[in-house]
Amino acid sequence: MRISIVGAGAWGTALAVIAARRHEVTLHVRSVDQMEALRSTRENLRYLPGFMLPAAVAVTSTLAEAVSDAELIVLATPVSGLRATCLALASMRPRQVVCVSKGLEAETHLLPHQIIAEVLPGVPAAALSGPSFASEVAAGLPVALTAASADEVLAERIVHTLHGGAVRVYRSSDVIGVEVGGAVKNVMAVASGISDGLELGANARAALITRGLSEMMRFGTALGGSAETLIGLTGMGDLILTCTGGLSRNRRVGLELGQGKSLDAVLASLGHVAEGVQCVRAIKASADRLGVDMPITVAVSAILFDGLAPREALGHLLARAPRHEH
Repeated sequence: MRISIVGAGAWGTALAVIAARRHEVTLHVRSVDQMEALRSTRENLRYLPGFMLPAAVAVTSTLAEAVSDAELIVLATPVSGLRATCLALASMRPRQVVCVSKGLEAETHLLPHQIIAEVLPGVPAAALSGPSFASEVAAGLPVALTAASADEVLAERIVHTLHGGAVRVYRSSDVIGVEVGGAVKNVMAVASGISDGLELGANARAALITRGLSEMMRFGTALGGSAETLIGLTGMGDLILTCTGGLSRNRRVGLELGQGKSLDAVLASLGHVAEGVQCVRAIKASADRLGVDMPITVAVSAILFDGLAPREALGHLLARAPRHEH
């Protein structure tokens, strides 16, 4: 199969590495300089150092060249760039797309599949998500993902394309649940990092992750997702990984905030997009509109953007009145 991956961040590059074991892959990058560097070194030194691009991966900075004969297009941009990418693709008549972006669009509060449907109406689309650090995937370590689409044929095609070896891919029709899990878990990872940065201990982290799952489930089901999905790979699985794993960018943001660094300083040193920072206000706004109680999300938003000190936010959470657990 001819696969085009649009976006050469860590995850897009990792997907190119594993897909090229069985398929022809074209990786689209943003600039001529990045293209020339990748063609020369065959290594994404900025986003995924230490892993060589297989010979079956072609690299281009021209979108039309990348997708001209693609049988499957993988959208691997941050959510903030997804609409612009889809607009650029609209005149190229893509056959079908699968999106690995995680988050909500800041201005519209739309999930990725909703952005795609708005800009590329009629194009079959799917979401691919799950607990997955890019470097582990590129290294060939075991990973389990979920491909979700309202188009059963497309979901099955993604499974057939990527499933095999150390990669296990499940099917789902619950695109909302899959995408909500991928968005909310990043906010909870920032919260988990803050907790660890404040040295609140393992008990606090476990409680935070569990209550974070409750927020994820309330929000996801209010949007029309399935609770079963949200306790699966793309919900609870991704939540556990991102809240505890040392490779989590969102957890690192929280960790350094908890240690007293400013958000600007943390983001400047990160070098990657932290989607939890990008979409927390959109999640909060959507939750407010739906009447969904999300106190951890509210606290993270206040720490990031309203100047609330992490320990003060903790005090607000602990001062909440007792209630039924669920």
